[in-house]
Amino acid sequence: MFTPSRRHVLAAPLALGLDSLCAVAQDKQPAAALAPLNRFPRSVQDWYVEQVRAAERTGDARRAALKTKADAEAYVRDVRAKVASCFGKLPEKTPLNAKVTGTLERDTYTVEKVVFESRPRFFVTANLYVPKGAKDKKCPGVVGSCGHSHNGKAEPAYQSFCQGLARMGYVVLIFDPIGQGERVQYGHVEKDHRPGVGVGEHLLAGNQQFLVGEFFGTWRAWDGIRALDYLLSRPEVDPKHVGITGNSGGGTMTTWLAALDPRWTMAAPSCFVSTFRRNLENELPQDTEQCPPRALQYGLDHSDFLACMAPKPVAILAKEKDYFDVRGSEEAFARLKRLYTLLGAPDNVKLHIGPTGHGYSIENREAMYQWFNRATGVSDAKAEPKLTIEKDADLYAAPKGQVSELKSKTVFDFTKEYVNALAFGRTREMIALTRRVDLRLQLPKRAGVPEYRILRPVGNRKYPKPHATTYVLETEKPAVAVVYRLSDQAHYSRPSKDEGPAILYVSHHSADAELRDEPLLAELVKAEPKTAFYACDVRGVGESRPDTCGGPGEFTKPYGSDYFYAIHGVMLGESYIGQKTHDLLRVLDWLADIGHKEVHLVAKGWGTLPATFAALLSERVTRVTLKNALKSYADVARTEVYSWPLSSFVPRALESFDLDECYAALGAKKLKQIDVLDAKGK
Repeated sequence: MFTPSRRHVLAAPLALGLDSLCAVAQDKQPAAALAPLNRFPRSVQDWYVEQVRAAERTGDARRAALKTKADAEAYVRDVRAKVASCFGKLPEKTPLNAKVTGTLERDTYTVEKVVFESRPRFFVTANLYVPKGAKDKKCPGVVGSCGHSHNGKAEPAYQSFCQGLARMGYVVLIFDPIGQGERVQYGHVEKDHRPGVGVGEHLLAGNQQFLVGEFFGTWRAWDGIRALDYLLSRPEVDPKHVGITGNSGGGTMTTWLAALDPRWTMAAPSCFVSTFRRNLENELPQDTEQCPPRALQYGLDHSDFLACMAPKPVAILAKEKDYFDVRGSEEAFARLKRLYTLLGAPDNVKLHIGPTGHGYSIENREAMYQWFNRATGVSDAKAEPKLTIEKDADLYAAPKGQVSELKSKTVFDFTKEYVNALAFGRTREMIALTRRVDLRLQLPKRAGVPEYRILRPVGNRKYPKPHATTYVLETEKPAVAVVYRLSDQAHYSRPSKDEGPAILYVSHHSADAELRDEPLLAELVKAEPKTAFYACDVRGVGESRPDTCGGPGEFTKPYGSDYFYAIHGVMLGESYIGQKTHDLLRVLDWLADIGHKEVHLVAKGWGTLPATFAALLSERVTRVTLKNALKSYADVARTEVYSWPLSSFVPRALESFDLDECYAALGAKKLKQIDVLDAKGK
């Protein structure tokens, strides 16, 4: 999760396409230009809130039905299975090939600089804090998971809890997350195109992985599982007492790891645990790894990941002034308390709420020490010992402080390999292309014709025709699609039954702006003046472009609203692009109802994706024109720094199909491609 001081994290934000994908004219207009119409900026937010509240009700109903210890035990087993499904099949364990590259001798402990391979040639840098005299006895062990710090394990707050635990008698292994500290993945990329450390790297690598069926959270968690493997390989560590703790993004991984590995005996996530609903309602974006696929579809919540450990000791460490809603922390604790009570261990779960803001500050660290000491009996200390913070460079485990010096593979290297393997497998796919696309889009069922509104006209918009009527279709209430009908004569009522062909334009970012400034549309109107002409914004763009997550200016930023809803779609087991395709199919249903049985579908940029899929799936589309369409999903997955957003991706698409197959099939509908774009938007 981002922190209030995230400038270093987002120093070089991802280009998500506003400029590189032929940004629409309103983004380049002079100040005196017409502002784009945007009358439904909360409709997408409201739709997602309804879905997530429904998912929470499903989970609450299941939890409320638990009455006995046997019920609680069955619930824990069921939740473990659902979590495992979210994270997918874990990799095979391969040799760690661990090496100690240096040692720091301190007064009561040593710090070993460790490098190991969580996957073949995928290096993890770590520091192992070992109490002096630990070789003469078995000590409890703890894995430390870092939050969003540019320097990873060297962040003072993270050094602090490692030193504090070591001085109390714990062996502590803290490792750098992917994209932070010594594990920067894009350091070789030209500076102008390099994503920021932490959030930027996580989004760039993680969003791309969805195309090949991988989840960045699984990659992050797997590093933690292999860190535990290394910790348990040390003779100083007592396997009967091994804990996991971390703050913010490290609190996320603590929560996920608690669910994924049964060897943990205690856990203390800090500044993360709340509820999915609170985060959505508070418009709080999170990294790819913080959003497990299908978690909401299964009715899971943060508390459920910790429930996988029940009845082992778990402490939720929250903050009163955190941006993670402490009300959600209290709700998560109440759920766990009831579960633990049914399991006969009500005192094995705790909620600590520190008085300050986000961070692993001393009050939360001391709560963690006390909780772990209670579980292990290793110390009766309640206060943090005196600490000495090390310089970052003194903790480096890799040459020059980067695994790239060890010729480590990057996440992207693996993604590119997966693309090639999936392409080979698809040549043997016998299911019809339309069926494959339909399955991946997860389209809802359609019936009848959508209800619609007729808005009061807004004049002087400078469209290719003098008059326009605006229709608002309730495609999946409260989500809407907005359709403009252009005409030579004023017509502000319901559409007439034309019984003729129509042109339907699907916008890139705003139909209103593009009707004024996209030359292709003026050419179409001039070439076919008698053909009924419509322009459409599907949900999330144009008239329903969200003003959430910090305001309308955040829309295309890495942590902006466009990403926010796309990643929630992943957690709901849907795809945002599938929802947009559904909108377009409902518009086509509506057009058919008013007499347009044949439609020439025209689209630009981001709009070409739902247009492509709708054209494949609808018999009403007889002709297709696409401008600035994406060449292929494989091109994105094979390109290290790309510019297309997550909202344009179909999760797991490359397991089943690619866009070039869709374009080939649309040849039967007279497909015309204009200025196809590559993964970088060129």
